[in-house]
Amino acid sequence: MPQSIALPAQDEAALVARARRGDREAFDELMRSHQRAIYLLALRYVRDEDEAADLCQRAFVRALQSLPRFRGEAAFRTWLFRIAIRLAVDAVRDRGRTERLEGEPALPPSEPELPGDLARLRAAIERLPPRQRAVVELRTYEAMSFRDVARALGTTVVAAKVNYHYAVRRLRKEMIP
Repeated sequence: MPQSIALPAQDEAALVARARRGDREAFDELMRSHQRAIYLLALRYVRDEDEAADLCQRAFVRALQSLPRFRGEAAFRTWLFRIAIRLAVDAVRDRGRTERLEGEPALPPSEPELPGDLARLRAAIERLPPRQRAVVELRTYEAMSFRDVARALGTTVVAAKVNYHYAVRRLRKEMIP
């Protein structure tokens, strides 16, 4: 998976405007700038590299198809994460939770083994309810503000903060014996 290329907000907005006018090169550049982050998000949910790559591609296809309806109320990145999270959560739900329990590895093959407490924390995050998990992952892995998390999840800032609070409280209970 190629490295993502961070774009300044102005450049991203200009690329979005060009892509909305049908400039495929502009959309390709947007895709390159977010591809790794979207892939890693999907991988954290589905725990399978091929399925994560497929979800990543589906997220970009859906974004391209929906680009005319993108209102720009949130950053393109936030909007794209919203699409990817919905696809990932749907994939996990469709697959069913039992498949994971019947033999999927605890970590994706490309990720090194984590030290004990970090592995326990990762497993605890995976057990959080979907909304709480998404808030924690977007805040920690993607360093999103609560405002951007709320926009990505289609909720309010207050709801994002409440979900984060309850997630952290739950994680503390699991991590501190």
